[in-house]
Amino acid sequence: MELSDQEKFRRDSLNELRAMGIDPYPAAMYPTNAFSDEIKENFDENAAEPRKVCIAGRMMSRRIMGKASFIELQDSKGRIQVYVTRDDICPDEADTEKVMYNKVFKKLLDIGDFIGIEGFVFRTQMGEITVHAQKLTVLAKSLRPLPIVKYKDGVAYDKFDDPDLRYRQRYVDLVVNDGVKETFLKRSRIVRTMRSVLDEAGYTEVETPILQSIPGGASARPFITHHNTLDIDLYCRIATELYLKRLIVGGFEGVYEIGKNFRNEGMDRTHNPEFTCMELYVQYKDYNWMMDFTEKLLEKICFAANGCYESKIGDNVVSFKAPYRRLPILDAIKEKTGYDLNGKSEDEIRDICKALKMEVDPSMGKGKLIDEIFGEFCEGTYIQPTFITDYPVEMSPLTKMHRSKPGLTERFELMVNGKELANAYSELNDPIDQYERFQEQLRLSQKGDDEAMFIDQDFVRALEYGMPPTSGIGIGIDRLVMLMTGQQAIQEVLFFPQMKPEIAAAPQESQEEKN
Repeated sequence: MELSDQEKFRRDSLNELRAMGIDPYPAAMYPTNAFSDEIKENFDENAAEPRKVCIAGRMMSRRIMGKASFIELQDSKGRIQVYVTRDDICPDEADTEKVMYNKVFKKLLDIGDFIGIEGFVFRTQMGEITVHAQKLTVLAKSLRPLPIVKYKDGVAYDKFDDPDLRYRQRYVDLVVNDGVKETFLKRSRIVRTMRSVLDEAGYTEVETPILQSIPGGASARPFITHHNTLDIDLYCRIATELYLKRLIVGGFEGVYEIGKNFRNEGMDRTHNPEFTCMELYVQYKDYNWMMDFTEKLLEKICFAANGCYESKIGDNVVSFKAPYRRLPILDAIKEKTGYDLNGKSEDEIRDICKALKMEVDPSMGKGKLIDEIFGEFCEGTYIQPTFITDYPVEMSPLTKMHRSKPGLTERFELMVNGKELANAYSELNDPIDQYERFQEQLRLSQKGDDEAMFIDQDFVRALEYGMPPTSGIGIGIDRLVMLMTGQQAIQEVLFFPQMKPEIAAAPQESQEEKN
């Protein structure tokens, strides 16, 4: 590995510290007792004695002025100024104060190094709350220079803003770019609020298998892996639905899971092959109840994240205050295209697609065609939360038939800012009907639809034991976080989004070549 001049210099400094008897990566616990934000919030101008503190963090800037210096220390809560003088810092490892200040602090420490500071809090003549260092400890040497932004004549230099670099080196992104960490703190708050609402409602958080013999619960292309001991192919789950409904059969009132799903499909600004989803199933409920519950849930999440019921996403201000508009999908298509698809056959809908100048594949069945029309002409137009309801049965193989509209099902998708956020049903609990729907999915698969569902015989068997009327919903956590934080790319709300390797892996040597 070829090192830059700065990297060579830092390694030399590392070796000099060790030669002086200073461990640049000490093992002992460092006894911090304060954080930057709390020090500033609780500063008492009129205290009889200055407050003693012990803090630690990265050195992010340094201004050396002879015997005294100012540094900016960044800890997990923010940044604070530290005042360092030659006459005050005196660690046990140094022979003299002068050596510690002139050689260690001024020459061997670099921007990005972790240090510990013991001292007292005061306010400078410029009015800034500052820690006066009385002891400095080296805690971790940084061997790579941070991309610190510098400004000259109003122009920023060395900005760490290339998306590819930011997503690959999230650890650097979090250190140097303001606001990135806050997005992920909000994500944690959003998930915590969701879990709290579901727990308070009396529902049980559970875990279901990630590796499955049959990938069910959604129409999606799965990832395939192989289990060596069992000598069988397995699939990374595409949804948790069918296992959660098995638990409703088993007698749980309501169950939910917040976990990873995997779909071997496209990647763009709103799709990642590995994503987080919350799925909830509650017995004796229907999709009308679930719409009401979803409105209350999102209101609470938005308020917890933003302190209000609105979120700004680009030029759009989205209000999560209930109630949300409810619009049947065929009415939405008629509203946007002028075509009424009620009662239309697959061939008629295919002709409408051609009239709309859409490219359609021969493998697409009626449901897929309707879905394509909605995605092309309708989905992106719904900025404010809108429940799109009553999907055709061909689009909804796990959904109960509509109680009053033949050919339709009791299903809704929640659209927000032009994208689907949630998908929910009055769950199909008729095992005979369910098996027939699976058979239709098999026929679509045989026509070439690689997203058609598999037949899950064990799930049908579970339904044969009886599942009460149930409503279920899936909410994409990543898209929810995007909406609540105003981000327009899913990569901004994933710590480590999927990306191509930086360097292609070298082909492995075969056993025969080794021998």
